[in-house]
Amino acid sequence: MIVQNLPVPLDRRVWLECQALSAQGYEVSVICPKGPGDPSFHEIDGIHIYKYSPAPEAKGVFGFAYEFAYSWLRTAVLSIRVRRRHGFDVIQACNPPDTYWLLALLWRMRGARFIFDQHDLNPELYLSRFGKPTGVAGRLQFGGLVRLERSTYRTADRVISTNGSYKRVAEHRGKLAPSHVTVVRSGPDTTVMRPIYPDPSIRAGASHLLAYIGIMGPQDGVENILAVMDELVHRRGRTGIRAVLLGFGDRLEDLKRESTQRALDDNVVFTGRVGPDQIAQYLSSSDLGLGPDLNTPLNNVSTMNKTMEYMAYGLPPVSFDLIETRVSAAETGIYVASGDIGAFADEIEALLDDPERRVELGLRARERAAKVLDWQPQAQAYVSVFHELLGNKPDANAWPFAPNPITPTDAAAPVRVNLDDAAELRRFLRERTSPATSR
Repeated sequence: MIVQNLPVPLDRRVWLECQALSAQGYEVSVICPKGPGDPSFHEIDGIHIYKYSPAPEAKGVFGFAYEFAYSWLRTAVLSIRVRRRHGFDVIQACNPPDTYWLLALLWRMRGARFIFDQHDLNPELYLSRFGKPTGVAGRLQFGGLVRLERSTYRTADRVISTNGSYKRVAEHRGKLAPSHVTVVRSGPDTTVMRPIYPDPSIRAGASHLLAYIGIMGPQDGVENILAVMDELVHRRGRTGIRAVLLGFGDRLEDLKRESTQRALDDNVVFTGRVGPDQIAQYLSSSDLGLGPDLNTPLNNVSTMNKTMEYMAYGLPPVSFDLIETRVSAAETGIYVASGDIGAFADEIEALLDDPERRVELGLRARERAAKVLDWQPQAQAYVSVFHELLGNKPDANAWPFAPNPITPTDAAAPVRVNLDDAAELRRFLRERTSPATSR
């Protein structure tokens, strides 16, 4: 597996894919950039992870070109090492960028197959960040992205799409047969992502906690959360509200400065990079999940993983109105016209002031996450692509076809909320505390 924009296992989707393949008997190796403090090689749960030092932060077209070339070459060298140590029959490349089709083409001469796991639509990403190109340079850049995507489609033996919108793009723009494109949504493993009794210090005196989890790039709209918090705190006097922003990205430092400029440092917390334990603590402590992504050519057709993660923890998501966000959350979400900060604040206030409605939405969100969006059926669809491509038979007794055997083994681990106790689950979703500290 080749990943360029996130290290593994931090990339939740890719790590779940690795685990699903490993459970079905495949030997899995990953090539990705290093995160802070990461080694060049480590093995987790039998999965071999090879990492290279990431390129400097890209600025401008030449910066991105350097990043892509540097990452491609480092990946190519590591692919030789993986081949010698472990061998491989399939290369799976996860975009962005759409550059690894050439590496797959080279390895095809040694018998490797190529699966393209399309995480982003790069032409739409360009349009969302820069608008429709008018000058010569812009048209060349946009045209280059379209050609790279087309080359990736043409080289791939199979394409995996994150939702129906992406699948339609692969079939129409990529001219691929429907049978060659499989939808695998990035659903959470709800046996793992589920409410726990959180550390009371997470709230630290706040009456309500709002959560955002995800990348903080130019297209992610996290600055809209600061605008909403400014409205709630400084114009409506909701000083007891705190927003916790989990994640990192190109705009993190800018967002911190904007928070200070808006005098929101007492009401907005930036955690930086977080792991599964911290995610469980913060999302179990929060009342609502926030989706600040504006309606852009990319966002409108992209599945927001954070929406489904909020739902797994029983958080009603409040989001700007996007096609695929509605597909994920359906009637469990609250949708606001794109960019309407006042209406976004209105919906947050209404839910915070109506705990029973918030609990009902949270219950339905958790149920939908577990019964409709869960990773188990997605994992079945995912591994079936490899079985079909390589002519293998599935092991029906192994996860992801059998129930996920993952159970907590650490005696010091936080206590999980009993999802089968309807009364306790309702109480928890209303108060977000353990029974011993119930208000």
